[in-house]
Amino acid sequence: MIVRKSMAELEKMRAAGLLVWKILEEMRGMVQEGVSTYDLEVKAERMMQDAGAKSAFKGYSTASAGKFPSVLCTSVNEEIVHGMPSPTKILKKGDIVSIDTGVQLHGYFGDSAITVAVGEISAEAQKLMDVTRESLELAIEKARPGNRLFDICGAVERHVVSNGFSIVREFVGHGIGTQLHEEPQVPNYVDRRGENPRLKEGMVLAIEPMVNAGKPGSRVKADKWTAVTEDGKASAHFEHTVAITANGPWVLTRP
Repeated sequence: MIVRKSMAELEKMRAAGLLVWKILEEMRGMVQEGVSTYDLEVKAERMMQDAGAKSAFKGYSTASAGKFPSVLCTSVNEEIVHGMPSPTKILKKGDIVSIDTGVQLHGYFGDSAITVAVGEISAEAQKLMDVTRESLELAIEKARPGNRLFDICGAVERHVVSNGFSIVREFVGHGIGTQLHEEPQVPNYVDRRGENPRLKEGMVLAIEPMVNAGKPGSRVKADKWTAVTEDGKASAHFEHTVAITANGPWVLTRP
């Protein structure tokens, strides 16, 4: 069942979303050569604590992988999602790092992700980041009452494929609200096997293109969390929490 939110609920989600935005902007500023992904983790967790928020990720549990240990997912280069911060993972010039985080504030969740360059990067890596970010913006534009879910999914797929990149299929976006993961699932491609609900006011979606420079295949590392590209090529990830309103899409995770 898709849970639609009232304006009062959306205002609470907006507060959570702006905290996520603030944390990610701080992370963006910290990313540079020589910084460890754990340095980012420490700062992000402190910001959550100072704001009276709970991490959406730390302690999140699945039957296959157990509990996730961190407030951030930091996925470097060929890592797609769910990379775990580590003092030994030192960023170097030419890397790209996807930083995904979420918070629970006053009972409601916000979730967002960015991919950041470490110094000067290759032209292909820059195009990968640009196309992934653009595909998210095109998808957000389709998040309007009367459209269908596949309008969002198709916007990502068309832009990514037309630029020569591929879409990760094992991981998708999702509804969000009082739970981190709610209905519906939001693939980054048109999955004819799935449901295609009409978009209505009050629905809130976490839209998150995950795009590979090479082939779409992924695998999960021995740590049971970190997903990487099968061919070892880079991956990028951008995400926003978006409310569907009568006035169009309201991106809750940016000012």
